[in-house]
Amino acid sequence: MKGKPQTIPTDEDIQTAVLDIVARRGLESSACPSEVARQLQADNWHALMPRVREVAARLALDGKIRVTQRDVVLPPTRPWTGPIRLRLVPINFQP
Repeated sequence: MKGKPQTIPTDEDIQTAVLDIVARRGLESSACPSEVARQLQADNWHALMPRVREVAARLALDGKIRVTQRDVVLPPTRPWTGPIRLRLVPINFQP
C-alpha cells in the first residue's frame, strides 16, 4: 500500500526547510543538503538535490547561510562538486 502522492516542493519550501534545519543545528554544527531533500520529499529525495543546492547558493549569496566543504567556506557563485554542508551565519543565530 502506497501513501498519498507527495507534492513537489517550491523553492520557498526548500528555503524554509534549509533555514529551519541550520537554525536548529546552531553555530556549532552543520546540515547536509540531503537532510533538506529527505524532509521535503522522502520518496524521491535524490531528484530534489539539484534544487536544494540551487536554493542554498541563493541563500549563501544573500548572506543567510554558509556553504562549506571540509570546513572551508565555498563561494556561492561557483559550481560546487562533491559533498557540501550548510551552516548558519552567526548574525542569523537566535538562541
